[in-house]
Amino acid sequence: MTFLAEHAIEIIGLVLGLFYLYFEYHASIWVWLFSLLMPMVSMIVYFDAGLYADFSINIYYLLASAYGLARWRGNKRRKGASISHIPPAFALMSMAAMLVIWLGIYLVLHSFTNSNVPVMDSLTTALSIVGTWMLARKYIEQWAVWIVVDAICVALYIYKEIPFYAVLYAVYTVVAVFGYRKWRAMMSAQT
Repeated sequence: MTFLAEHAIEIIGLVLGLFYLYFEYHASIWVWLFSLLMPMVSMIVYFDAGLYADFSINIYYLLASAYGLARWRGNKRRKGASISHIPPAFALMSMAAMLVIWLGIYLVLHSFTNSNVPVMDSLTTALSIVGTWMLARKYIEQWAVWIVVDAICVALYIYKEIPFYAVLYAVYTVVAVFGYRKWRAMMSAQT
C-alpha cells in the first residue's frame, strides 16, 4: 500500500479541516457545516491511532456544531451576533470546567484504555471542549485556546505518526494567531 493510500482518510480530514479553518477565520456560518463533516472523518483517524479522547471529542463536536449552527442562525435573524470578550465570570468557570474535564478524561484514559499519551490527549480534549463552546458564543479568546491546543496537537500527531493531521494542526496554529488579529479587527469595527 502506498503512503498516500495508507493516509487517504487523513487527507480527506485535512481538506475538510482547511475549509473549516477558512470559514472560522472569516466568522462565517459555513464553519458549522464543516464542523459537522470533519468529526465523522476524524473519528476514524483517531480511533485507529489509539487517541481515544480525541475520538470521543468528535462526538461532542457533532453536538456542539448543531448548537453553534443554531446559535449563529438565531443571531443572524437578530442582526448577527457580535464578536466579544468572554465575561470574567465565564472565563473563570471555563477554566474550572476545563480542569475538571481534563482530570476526568485523564482518569478514564489512564484506567480503562491502552493510551500511551493520556495526559496530552485529555488536555487537548478538555481545552477543545471549552474552545468550541467559546467559538459558538463568538468569544475572541477562543483563538488563544486553539493556539495552545493546535501547538500541542502538532507534537502529539507527529509522535502518533499521523502526519497529515500534524500538518493540518501546524496550519491551524499559525492561522489561529492571524484569526485572533482578524476577529479583533472585526470586533473593533462593530463599535
